[in-house]
Amino acid sequence: MHKNGRITRAEYRRRKKRKRIKWLIILIISLLICTLCIIKIFIWNKDNNKIDEITKDIDTKKIVKETQTETAENINPPENKSDDYWNYIKMDMMSVDFNELKKKNSDTVGFIKVNGTNVNYPIVQSNNNSYYLKHAFDKTPNSAGWVFADYRNNMINFDKNTVIYGHSRSNQTVFGSLKKVLNKSWYSNKDNHIIKLSTPTENTLWQIVSIYTIAPESYYITTKFSESQFQTFIKTIKERSQIQFSGTINENDKILTLSTCEDVAGTRRLVIHAKLIKLDKR
Repeated sequence: MHKNGRITRAEYRRRKKRKRIKWLIILIISLLICTLCIIKIFIWNKDNNKIDEITKDIDTKKIVKETQTETAENINPPENKSDDYWNYIKMDMMSVDFNELKKKNSDTVGFIKVNGTNVNYPIVQSNNNSYYLKHAFDKTPNSAGWVFADYRNNMINFDKNTVIYGHSRSNQTVFGSLKKVLNKSWYSNKDNHIIKLSTPTENTLWQIVSIYTIAPESYYITTKFSESQFQTFIKTIKERSQIQFSGTINENDKILTLSTCEDVAGTRRLVIHAKLIKLDKR
């Protein structure tokens, strides 16, 4: 630079070169980000399509049947005769032929259907809660994962809180359609407030008693309790509900918990709690 403050030609060229390099770096970084986003979208769509294929390959019309038997037991009937419990126990139960499902995946431990949603899937269970976050029903790697039971739970004799997980996919697969439960059109229809769950040893009905969204936590997925802890637990989950349900809960109930992400970022969870109201041994 000259003493009078003017920039020399050489300095001007150096500054211009540095500016070009700076914008070139920005361009390269932008292109890399765009490429990564495109790859991620491609993989996301590919995984979604794979889940669709696997779901269609499960012939629910053949293996899932509605049933009503005289041997079914009503579980922990409430004293309040106006409780919707008394209407729900009249509903048909779901019976599933697990032979074909277990041939496809020996980890199959149940089958779940949530009225008014697309949730109509086999449930699997591993020795951890990570595997089926990234693997489909056929055990191939897949970011959509599958519907799976908490590894701590006993799916033969249900625990005080049985927890089922699934990703919330934008194409409504796995637990993606559970977001419907927050819509007035869903919760205003009381026929939707029931979950049907079948295992190789029993068919069950569960009455929904609480729905809410919350930041990720471990409390609502607790599976083992002392008597006092469970009393606090059922009081807490009932008070959290964003929707008013007629069903009551007490210390003699068993709870089924469904957990999924409310948003794409995974910053909040959508939680559904239901209580066991009917059971039929197979």
